[in-house]
Amino acid sequence: MIRHLATALLALAVGTTTPAAATPAPVPVADHEIVFTADGTTVYGTLRVPEHRAGHRLRAALLLPGSGPTDRDGNQPPRSAPDTLAQLADTLEGDGIATLRFDKYGTGRTGLGAYKDRPEELDYPAFVRQAQAAYRALRDQPETDPRALLVVGHSEGAMTGLLLGGTVHPRPAGLALLQPQAIRMLDLVTLQLKAQVTEAARQGQLTPEDQRTIDAAIDAAVTSLREQRPVDTTDLPPAIAQLFEAFQGTNARFVTSDDAVHPPDTAAALAPGTKVLLTCGTNDTQVPCFTTNALTTALRQAHAGRPGRVKLPGVDHLLHSAAHPNALAPPVLDALRRFTRR
Repeated sequence: MIRHLATALLALAVGTTTPAAATPAPVPVADHEIVFTADGTTVYGTLRVPEHRAGHRLRAALLLPGSGPTDRDGNQPPRSAPDTLAQLADTLEGDGIATLRFDKYGTGRTGLGAYKDRPEELDYPAFVRQAQAAYRALRDQPETDPRALLVVGHSEGAMTGLLLGGTVHPRPAGLALLQPQAIRMLDLVTLQLKAQVTEAARQGQLTPEDQRTIDAAIDAAVTSLREQRPVDTTDLPPAIAQLFEAFQGTNARFVTSDDAVHPPDTAAALAPGTKVLLTCGTNDTQVPCFTTNALTTALRQAHAGRPGRVKLPGVDHLLHSAAHPNALAPPVLDALRRFTRR
């Protein structure tokens, strides 16, 4: 009798059990070509979506390139191909973070777009508006969580990211400012050029008098640009003269508008508590660590969140080191993990 009762209870239990819902198959990692519009220009980019569960919203980061004709991968073909942004996308994918990187004006499939026949009108605010449009495009992707958006900018892209942090909606949860342009553009150019002149004098290629003359000519050239007057290149070496000539004419409006931005002033617009990573490399000759001091102080005063400024030993401007000349250096990867840690 007990055996029959146990058998009946077992049959009842088996018959009334609801099978567990099957676990959805993971969606594999994929790159998608993304198209969005900024000021009448069709902009092309790549959305990298990590492996994830169907229907699950992901953290997502907008990647912003450095100065010059730097494309969505962080390259200036054919002379420079460090793949800076492509490598950042790979790294963030490993942390389950989707990324959008795009060809800014003058690069890749985007080209000059609406400015093709009027390149002299292309100014720095146009690049900021393009980045804002990219942020909205990333926000609206079905795979991304609009409450968990990040902005990761390199060099000039870091300054652009800082401006986005105080203007887009929703505000980003975090900003990674990698080797940022942290002072006015022409002040940074002056530092870079004078460092080159000093090194040339140290090597005996210039006399002390030559160095003083060239330094004074650099200062005069910057003053002329800021006052929108023609630059006198008489006392400048050919390479430096060529640079200042390039800053005039078609590029004058961009240079003036970029130089008008003082990055520490933009930090005040950030939402208090915004997570901020600011890196500087000890081998970065383009953006020395001391140039980030004022911005670091401004971020602290704006009550930005950690990790704050992180010095990267042995790392250059392209986020490489002597031991890792073609990949993101380990200190960069460590800093990014601190930034993306929940």
